[in-house]
Amino acid sequence: MVSALDVATAAAFLSAVAGGRQPDDLGALGAQPTLVIDLDSAGPGRPASLEVMSPLPCVVIGLSGAADPPSAPAACDVLLTTSPEPPSPWVGVPGALADATAQLVDQIARRPAAACTLSQLLRAGETLTVEGALVAESLAYSTLQSGPEFARWLEGRSARPVHRDEAPVLVARQGATLCITLNRPERRNAFNAAMRDALISALEVALADDTVTCVDLRGAGSAFCSGGDLDEFGALPDPATAHLIRTTRSTGARLARCAERTTVRVHGACVGAGIELPAFAGRVVAAPDTRIMLPEVAMGLVPGAGGTASIPRRIGRQRCAWLALSGQWIDVGVAQAWGLVDEISPMQEGAWLP
Repeated sequence: MVSALDVATAAAFLSAVAGGRQPDDLGALGAQPTLVIDLDSAGPGRPASLEVMSPLPCVVIGLSGAADPPSAPAACDVLLTTSPEPPSPWVGVPGALADATAQLVDQIARRPAAACTLSQLLRAGETLTVEGALVAESLAYSTLQSGPEFARWLEGRSARPVHRDEAPVLVARQGATLCITLNRPERRNAFNAAMRDALISALEVALADDTVTCVDLRGAGSAFCSGGDLDEFGALPDPATAHLIRTTRSTGARLARCAERTTVRVHGACVGAGIELPAFAGRVVAAPDTRIMLPEVAMGLVPGAGGTASIPRRIGRQRCAWLALSGQWIDVGVAQAWGLVDEISPMQEGAWLP
């Protein structure tokens, strides 16, 4: 059973924290990694008493069962409602609100360090540039890589030989358009180091050549990208080296620099990097079978391909937090309603219709 504080109690608590009280029992190091607030208890209108954000080390979840949820206070990292058409940045949940909340609280309790780090990272990201947010994400990701939650996840995996591909990315020029195709269809385009480096090389062509007026990125096979190649997780010698590689070899940073010229065409499973990278583009076109998920928190990590920089800029940090903390799939209709994709377009025999 999850108990939710009323707004008056929560506001008093947040004010005490802001005044210097240390909430020792809250956060990943305490017994309570979440704080749940019933926003309906404030009555109609805006719960102004929660407007000032306090630096809580836990995940703050706001709830509303109202048909018209209240304006979202900045103190909340996730906002859940039963409203059938929730306004941004609320997330509509089917069934009982208490059940959905309990499920989310349970997910957070399984990986509290990753969950609380994610919330802190997304809060900070609201005031950072894309470049700054990418550096912050990499630092958080690298720190968690050396933590016990990721170590437990890694221990549960069987080692497999790293698969090498001859051409993980295909590049072709059609007039002013640079066509780039992720080309590991047998692995559902799992994003590995070789694919990253090849994709960076292709994007640097567009960045260096202003006669390229359009970059068209898509994936071969049954899925655009099934996320990071799990066979390479934890393969680098240490988290510091991983951070330096991630920030100097950043695909997301390069996509952001040519975003206005870039269209990403997604289909099938778009997991982790498979949605984090497209979210940087100026235009995302999705096939009707597109499904989206962020699985990293369940591994003891945060999104590491730029998702905490790209996705909040499309859908807000609260919806991004829910997507990552819950680990749930969303379909293409929800993705379009939120603004994670811009257009739904059918595919025919693996080729995009004009």
